[in-house]
Amino acid sequence: MSSTATLSSQFRIAIPKALRDEKRWQPGQEFVFIPKGEGVLLMPVPEPGQLVGIAKGANPGNYRDREDRF
Repeated sequence: MSSTATLSSQFRIAIPKALRDEKRWQPGQEFVFIPKGEGVLLMPVPEPGQLVGIAKGANPGNYRDREDRF
């Protein structure tokens, strides 16, 4: 899917309806802008409940901490 939007004089961009519907984004939802090269990545900020179990099965060994920094 490819859609375009225009930056308004008040620096606002409307997200195209087809994209909002596909991603199930709702009014009032919070987003984060992540700089990527010449553009930005737009990501919804996850709810705390969506992060439960995200690191399940991760190996906690061999990690860096403040003691091994120069």
